[in-house]
This record gives sequence, C-alpha cells and structure tokens, in this order.
Amino acid sequence: MRCWQVSEWCEPEGMAWVDITAPEPGKGEVRLRNKAAALNFFDILQIQGKYQVKPPFPFTPGAEVAGIVDAVGEGVEGWAPGDAALAIADGAGFAEQTVVSAKKLFRLPEGMDWAQAASMPIVYHTSLFALKDRAKLVAGEWLLVHAGASGVGMSAIQIGKAMGARVIATAGSPEKLAFSHRQGADHVIDYNSTDWAEEVKSLTGGRGADVIYDPVGGDVFDLSSKCIAQDGRLLVIGFAGGRIPSIAANRILLKNISVVGAFWGGHVKAHPAYPAATQAALEELWNAGKIRPEVTSDWTLEQLPEAMKALAERKVSGKAVLRIS
Repeated sequence: MRCWQVSEWCEPEGMAWVDITAPEPGKGEVRLRNKAAALNFFDILQIQGKYQVKPPFPFTPGAEVAGIVDAVGEGVEGWAPGDAALAIADGAGFAEQTVVSAKKLFRLPEGMDWAQAASMPIVYHTSLFALKDRAKLVAGEWLLVHAGASGVGMSAIQIGKAMGARVIATAGSPEKLAFSHRQGADHVIDYNSTDWAEEVKSLTGGRGADVIYDPVGGDVFDLSSKCIAQDGRLLVIGFAGGRIPSIAANRILLKNISVVGAFWGGHVKAHPAYPAATQAALEELWNAGKIRPEVTSDWTLEQLPEAMKALAERKVSGKAVLRIS
C-alpha cells in the first residue's frame, strides 16, 4: 500500500511517499481501506517534532479516517469486511489502509459522506469534551470561540449553539468571518483589525465571555484573560499560534476564573470507553441537524504536503480532507 512516512523531524515537503506492506490487524483491531482522511494542525506540529506526542521513527501521521472495513482482528465482534466506518487512528491515517482499535471505530452515520465522516473524530470529539465535560457550558452563557474558521473552531461553534450558548467567534479575514457566521456564530470579530477583547466586553454588556475556547495560545490567550467574565472558564485547547502562554495568578484570583485544560487525547487514554459515548452523543446532534462538518478544501493522498502547506498558511476554512480511492 502507499503511504506517507516521517523518518526525521521535518517540514511537510520532507516526508517520504513510500510503498509498504499493508499492516495486519492484531487482537481488538480492525483495518480500514480508507476513503478519506482529514488534516489537523497538530499533524504539522507532530512531523516537525513540536507536538506533545512523538511517535518512534518511521511513522505515518494522520488521526482522522473514514472507509471500508477490509480485515478484522482476533476478538473483534460486531464488525465485518464491507462495513462503512469512521475512526480515530493512533497515527497512520495518511495511508491507503489504516489499522485502528475497535474501541475507536464507529458506524458511518446515515447521510454522512466520506469527507464529512473523516472530519468528525478528532475535532468534534475534542469540542464536545471541552465544552460539556471541562467547561460545563450552560445554555444562555456567552461562548467566545477563537479561530472560528478552523476545524476545531467550526465544531466548537456548532456544538456551542446546540448547547444553547450565545456565540462570539474570532477570525482573521472577511471570508473566515463569513464562514464562522455560517456555522452559527451570533457575532464575529476580526482580531486583526479591532481591539477584539474590548469588542467582546461591549457585545456582552461589559460582562465578558463565560467560556473562552482557545486553540491558539500566545497573544490570543493573554488578551482572553482580559475579556473573561466573573467565574469564567478559559479552555486551553492548543497552541496553533506557536507560543505557549502563561497567566498572572492575580487575574485568576480577582475574577474567580478557571483556566481549564482540555487535552482530549490524554482523557481518552485514561478512559478508553469515552469515545463511544461521545460518538453516540455526536450522532444524535448529526441526526438532529445541529452539527455538519464543512469541508472546504480537498486533495488526493499524494498531495498531502501541498494540503499541509495550505493548512499551515491559514488558507483553509473548516476541514481539509484527503480523498482516497
């Protein structure tokens, strides 16, 4: 089978396009013949050696896939070759075939296409975990979503609206502001051209945001602490901006705020049954028409470096997907 491999920390163009023997599923595992694989910003960080998870060399990146089951390992029940599925892959997603744990494999929801299916496992699971379990978002609260036009931002806006929040989204261009609004944001703010922290306070009548969803870090995190409400929750999702920020403890004290980590991968590792329950909740939202992954950019598997470059340069809104025949 064909796949991309990383043999040393590198930029996307440094990956190797190789032909290897397809892996066999072990006990409790299933192999998918991939139809689509979705990209995430952390894929780029991982091949650069900047992500918290560093697989041994050589490795194939990619964590969101959808396709057809073509082999079932020992002890797996309820799955058979020919079944349509989406999965959370522990790497190895940017390949023609991927072996995944049966515990992270889910039925393709009715009416969902391959690209949408590949767009759901990481970002929607992360946002539901962050907003429901970590921030305990309540209907009627103000939710501020940074990078609203990113994959995680899109999912956070949609899930936040489904939970009854009033949503403000930030983005960096008119096109991305329009995209964020289309996902359900009640208000959108260009953080390049305005004092967005002051605008958040103005939109909320001086209150500030009750929950702030921050996948960016850096200066965005710093300013978020200035427009958070009393008893607010500042969700640390990731550091796409590059700089890992810190916060003065007096700000935490004076506003009674909580700075809350939302490392979904670590939670799943500690609670293996969690993904199935989360997927069931997301499927309910899908069936109710409350969430819809929007794929705005797609490439072939062979074009992965080009796709990663576009993602790194912030040229993608929503999800970027590789379509695999």
